[in-house]
Amino acid sequence: MPNRAIPYVKSLVHLLCLLPALFLLRMYFNGTLALQADPVNYITHFTGDWALWMLLGSLTITPLRRLWSGLSWTIRLRRMIGLYAFFYATLHLLTYVLLFSGYDVPAAMAGLRAGHLSQPWTQLKLIWPTMLDDLKKRKFIQVGFGAWLILLLLAVTSPQRVLRAMGGKNWARVHRLVYLAGAMACVHYWWLVKTGVRTPWKVTAVLSLLLLLRVGYWLGKKLKTGKVAVAATS
Repeated sequence: MPNRAIPYVKSLVHLLCLLPALFLLRMYFNGTLALQADPVNYITHFTGDWALWMLLGSLTITPLRRLWSGLSWTIRLRRMIGLYAFFYATLHLLTYVLLFSGYDVPAAMAGLRAGHLSQPWTQLKLIWPTMLDDLKKRKFIQVGFGAWLILLLLAVTSPQRVLRAMGGKNWARVHRLVYLAGAMACVHYWWLVKTGVRTPWKVTAVLSLLLLLRVGYWLGKKLKTGKVAVAATS
């Protein structure tokens, strides 16, 4: 793809990645969200699903461009899609903090309108013991929060200036944690749904395939390097 076309492709990908969030906002403002049987549960699954799909989308880019050199330009989209995965994962986390944990959103908003800028923090401190208790008791929250922390680390270290400061090899080692984040997110999903529900199998299967491709590429590279070394010594 010509370099001059990349900015337009990025703009299109930005729009496509934002569409789920815009769709959710539209549901809120036109009242269809309130018609759901459990609006909070709907938002939870909606944001969690899109976080996983964005994460898998970013992970798919590397094997695709290895299989087909004509897609090498897609590497320029990987960081952007990965950041959108973090964005939707953060919305997923905020759904728990603001809607599940007892956070008083109206009081926080009223405080802001009255000029009390600390009111949102005050409301957070009130529910902090409850959230800590949930974190200790519920394994699906522990593993989900762990996945979010990894995505936070990857988002913070994603800029080019951080890459240069860390060095390419160190940066690559850190960003391989994305596979761990994906695995933890899948476990979070399985533990979140009710017993007998098999919905998470699709994302789990895709992640497993991507991991197998990664291992296969690593093994192939090792074998190739070994053959080159043998040829050099013979």
